[in-house]
Amino acid sequence: MTPEQSAWFAETFDALVSNVGLALLGKEQTIRLALTAMVADGHLLLEDAPGTGKTSLAKAIAATVQGTHHRIQFTPDLLPSDVTGVTIYDQGTQRFEFHPGPVFASVVLADEINRASPKTQAALLEVMEEGNVTVDGISHPVGKPFMVIATQNPIEQAGTYRLPEAQLDRFLIKTSLGYPDRASSVAILGGAKDRTAALSPRITTQAVATMADLALSVHVEDSVLDYVARLTEATRDDTRAALGASVRGGLALVRCAKVWAASQGREFVVPDDVKDLALPVLAHRVVLDAEAEFAGSSQADVVNQALLATAPPTVRVV
Repeated sequence: MTPEQSAWFAETFDALVSNVGLALLGKEQTIRLALTAMVADGHLLLEDAPGTGKTSLAKAIAATVQGTHHRIQFTPDLLPSDVTGVTIYDQGTQRFEFHPGPVFASVVLADEINRASPKTQAALLEVMEEGNVTVDGISHPVGKPFMVIATQNPIEQAGTYRLPEAQLDRFLIKTSLGYPDRASSVAILGGAKDRTAALSPRITTQAVATMADLALSVHVEDSVLDYVARLTEATRDDTRAALGASVRGGLALVRCAKVWAASQGREFVVPDDVKDLALPVLAHRVVLDAEAEFAGSSQADVVNQALLATAPPTVRVV
């Protein structure tokens, strides 16, 4: 990545953040994380209470990148074909035709994903990992950019199906929106009902693909890669963790750090980029020991301890 390209990347990224911020007031950090996941070809998991703007975030991102947006309300009776689509026989043409499901969109909001059965949840695994939907042995690409923003309610857990670790690992970032501050609340209460309707595109979907390619060229020193490796190992060595961050978690952290660095106009990753992203990228990949969970420990505690115990590199490795 050249200095000119990094400057364009940072300027474009800031424009995207500002545009989405017109619909989602006072949540710049969460917006930056969401856009980082999109540019890094990843997916976002939001664990939040109802009415905090999860749907607005998905719609605003789709409107900003000139893409399409679909919302899927996950319920216990939802079938996999309701998500991916189905092949139907057309008597007129005497052929089977594929009717795509709502997963075929630039941004897909999987609302309350843990309320659907594991079979339906698994319908998202292939498309989230490979960008294809296979129905009756035929693969159908969903196109790029493609991003799943899944939500789950942390309060009402009755009648829900906990996401398995394999599926949690598919989400690049897990975060929450939370409630807005007082000034943002006043602005929301006095403004339009749907702020996303007034948003205009700031970038094309092709430009998003260009940004993704540029982010891959951001340089990462071996010392920083070693720092990421030591961080993931520290989560595995923690006695409170039955399962620490996987190698996929380390790869995800590097991918996100590249986008994070480019969004700040840099062609290289620094240890602070890794620190900023460690919690939203690694915490949901940690599985706590039953006793530690009962004692009140959290996944965030394990990652924070790993950050404290792992010294960042201070010199460049030649």
